[in-house]
Amino acid sequence: MSWFWYTLKDKRFLTLLLIVNILGTIYGYIWYGNQLSQTPARFLLFVPDSPTASLFFVIVLIGFLLKKQLPLFEALAMITLFKYGIWAVVMNLLVYLTTGQMDAIMLMLMGSHGAMAVQGLLYSPFYRIKLWHLAIAAVWTLHNDIIDYVFFMMPRYSMLNDYIPQIGYFTFWLSIFSILLAYILAVLPLQKNSMLMKKIKK
Repeated sequence: MSWFWYTLKDKRFLTLLLIVNILGTIYGYIWYGNQLSQTPARFLLFVPDSPTASLFFVIVLIGFLLKKQLPLFEALAMITLFKYGIWAVVMNLLVYLTTGQMDAIMLMLMGSHGAMAVQGLLYSPFYRIKLWHLAIAAVWTLHNDIIDYVFFMMPRYSMLNDYIPQIGYFTFWLSIFSILLAYILAVLPLQKNSMLMKKIKK
């Protein structure tokens, strides 16, 4: 498996992944264009969930290419990529179950968001996330849920309007799971390594 980890850190692969994520981020903000045009200014930062998640990862990838660790953005990217990647896949499946229809755009969204969820986790061995980075990212993530489901700024799926309370409940627990996953995969290993190094020095 060493070749796999080598590929993830290879400059050419990182550059390709960066380009793909930049294009995906731009497309995501365009996709939100209509909703953003109707969004009060104070909520604009919190509405385009998926493209902002991929923007965090773009910043992380640029850091990797420059051989710099940006742990706060690593935490934000890891949590939000997984959360909104899974969320979008589930919502599109719910649309299919509700309407009985599945088109090419829905398949594209499910594929791209599924990949989005996975890519953030794949790089977890390379992150340097500490507990305080995770705490800030957790506040951002849960605050976003409040903006979405208290002020109703969530992505719009009109055919799912009858299920907003259930979707909000699911989203909250998906946020909690995403935060815990980031702790288990990124923060905990770093803490264990730090403790091991201290013991060795003694």
